[in-house]
Amino acid sequence: MRSVLIVEDDPTMLRGLEDNFAIKGYTVTTARDGEQGKKAALQNTPDLVILDIMLPGINGYELCGILREKKLDMPIIMVTAKDQESDIVLGLNLGADDYVTKPFSIKELLARAEALMRRMGRTEPDIYEFADFRLDITTGTLTKNDQTVKLGPKEYKILHLLVRKQGCVLTQDEILNAACGYTHFISSRSIDKFVNSIKSKIEPDPDNPIYIHTIAGVGYKFEPIGTNGNHLNN
Repeated sequence: MRSVLIVEDDPTMLRGLEDNFAIKGYTVTTARDGEQGKKAALQNTPDLVILDIMLPGINGYELCGILREKKLDMPIIMVTAKDQESDIVLGLNLGADDYVTKPFSIKELLARAEALMRRMGRTEPDIYEFADFRLDITTGTLTKNDQTVKLGPKEYKILHLLVRKQGCVLTQDEILNAACGYTHFISSRSIDKFVNSIKSKIEPDPDNPIYIHTIAGVGYKFEPIGTNGNHLNN
């Protein structure tokens, strides 16, 4: 599942953007000021950032520059009420990939986002396969030898994140965001329970996992090697 961070201080605009990107299948993280946006971007490394320019604290220009200085290369679309050429050029020179000016069509913004994701090779495959398992992103289902493996909504989101970022160590906070969203609270113990439940459904021996490994004090990592030695395909 693709992920997007939306940094916008207008609550009505933020809710509208959040709902529309969620409908399109994105995992959505939101922030209402530049400092929250910086924290969320560095912590979760989203696939796409929608960034308002006029923000409390760290403004959109500054935040864009910070993300590029940190070598984060996800597409950034700036949203602004300004339409002066100099303002647009400044944003692009700081590392933004595109911009829209308010008021704008949400359909246009979504189309620009999709175009950037395709251009940068960030469009997600529809199917992930490992060993006898098949995770279908278009239907939100997991099957083993064509038999459905029942997953709860949060279990599916967590497994999707783990598989999508195979080989990467994911923190508790990143997994938390995938399961419940950045603004929700859930304990790390609950995340552990979800992960353990997933293990019980995909691991040949949950006590000696071959797919999902615990990284002490940090989080979890998905290894794409199955019992038959096959790498994960996508």
